This record gives sequence, C-alpha cells and structure tokens, in this order.
Amino acid sequence: MHGPEIDIRKKEVTAVWALALLFAWTAGAWGAPLRVVAASTDLKSLVEAVGGDQVHVESLTSPLQDPHAVEVKPGQLARMKSADLLVRVGLDHEPWLQRALLSLKEPRFERGSPNYLDASKGIELLQAETPRLRTDQAAHLHGFGNTHYWLDPENGGPISAAILAALTRLVPAGQSDFATNRGRFLDRLEKRLKVWSGKMAPYAGTKVVAVHESWPYFARRFGFTIVAVTEPTPGVPPAPAYLAELIQHMRAAGIKLLLAEPYSNSSVVKQVAERSGARAVTLIPSVGGDAEASDYLSLFDLNVKRFTEAAAR
Repeated sequence: MHGPEIDIRKKEVTAVWALALLFAWTAGAWGAPLRVVAASTDLKSLVEAVGGDQVHVESLTSPLQDPHAVEVKPGQLARMKSADLLVRVGLDHEPWLQRALLSLKEPRFERGSPNYLDASKGIELLQAETPRLRTDQAAHLHGFGNTHYWLDPENGGPISAAILAALTRLVPAGQSDFATNRGRFLDRLEKRLKVWSGKMAPYAGTKVVAVHESWPYFARRFGFTIVAVTEPTPGVPPAPAYLAELIQHMRAAGIKLLLAEPYSNSSVVKQVAERSGARAVTLIPSVGGDAEASDYLSLFDLNVKRFTEAAAR
C-alpha cells in the first residue's frame, strides 16, 4: 500500500473512532445511560436536570397519590433490581420503600452504598425538634421532621448537589457534564425564584389552613403562615370535634385560604371551606400532578400562580 493510501486509511479509521467515541459519550459517559429509580417524580425531575442524556430515570410513585401510602408492585421491584442508583426522599416519608428493600434483599441499596442516595441528608429540616410517637410507640409519619422539603425551591440547590455527587461516584467521566447541567439548572432556578418571590411578596403574613402538613417549606420560603391543618395526625382522618373547633377558629381569625392537594379528602375540604367561608385552593405537591407542573421549576410556577390568584380574590 502506497503512502497516500495509508494516510487516507488512517484518516478513515480516525473518523470512525471519533464517531464511535461521540456515540458512546452521548449515550451516557462511555456506555448506556445510568438506570435510576427515584422515590418521587420531584426527585426524578432533579436527577434528569443534573444527569441529562446520561441518565434514564423512573419514578416509583405517581404524583396523584398520597406519597406515604404506596403499594409497590412486582414490576417496580424488577426495575429497582436492575437500577444503578436509588434516590429517595428519606426520613419516614416512604415506609413502603423500606418494605420493598427488605423484599428485594439488594445489598447495593443499603445505606452508605454508592448506589443509594438519601436526598434528605444536608437539608435544614422543619418540625424536627421532637419526634412524635403514637400511643403504641410507633413513629408517626413526619416523626423525624417534615419530609416535604423539596417544596422550598431553594432546596433544589442541596438536593441537586447530592445528586451530582452520586452520579459522579458512579460515572466519574461524566462529572464535567453533570456539573455543567447542574449549573444551568441553578441559573434558571435563581431567576425564577426572584419572579416567584416578587409575586408572593404582597401576601407575606397571610394566614392559611392546610389539609396536610405538606406546605411548611413553601410557606417559610414565601412568607405566609400555616396556622393549622385539618389533618393533625398525618394520614389519619380528623375527628368531627376537631374539625368543628378548627372551623370556629377560622371564622374568628378571618382565615380565608384552605390549601388542599389533589388527593385530599374532597368531602372534608368542601365542609371546611363552606362552613368557614374560606376559599379552597388545590396546590400541586409533586411534579406531574398537573399538566402545567411538568418539571421542578414549572411546579413552582403553577403553585405560585394558584396561591396568588386565590389570595387576591
């Protein structure tokens, strides 16, 4: 083979290798995308924001169901078994997940494993001062602090930092891309936070009642006050006497907003709203709970819109 032919051949081989490497990289850090299972659609959205094309993420729960009461099906167990990373809310938010892990008997998802991420670590928790116990000594849900910490949008920062670290442990070659993706996400989050804060500012100090203890982080971030909940024990229907006292208090205090979720007991919401004179507004606690809440940032777009519209009436 003559010199020019050798040079051409070398160029062809180089081009083939370049295309192969490019394909491998775009497929996910020199291989197939990481398979991630997330305990919620909110964590799914944040993993996707950081991981980009290098992750394939599935949520184990629907955004339209009570996140504390989930039945894990065999198909979900199979997806967990084949996953590279499990990302969970943590605390006692997912009692169902602990049962699933015991059934799965997968050592990769034990605490401390690089394949396991508890996103609550490093979060400043609310309502964490005193663990609440049932009379049978079994911990209540929220017994170690309020678990709905993702509903403070600023917590998107530490959550995404933990996700960045977890993905980098599994795919060191992807660290630069993961960090770039997270930087873009934080830029968008910072800009939107200024918009949300501006829209919520006129309603700072507004007193509201909530159905479930989902909203303390959202309230703290945007300056309104939750004075009571219709469900004083998470997951337990309120007693009629408690509701009657709550409604009387709402009337006396002039409380005009009742925050509900898509899966709230509609009869309780209707009863409290009608008898107290408050307006019931359904906020969306998780990504995908409404078509307008398609990712982590649009979740807050929608909730700020709904809150301000209801508060302005």
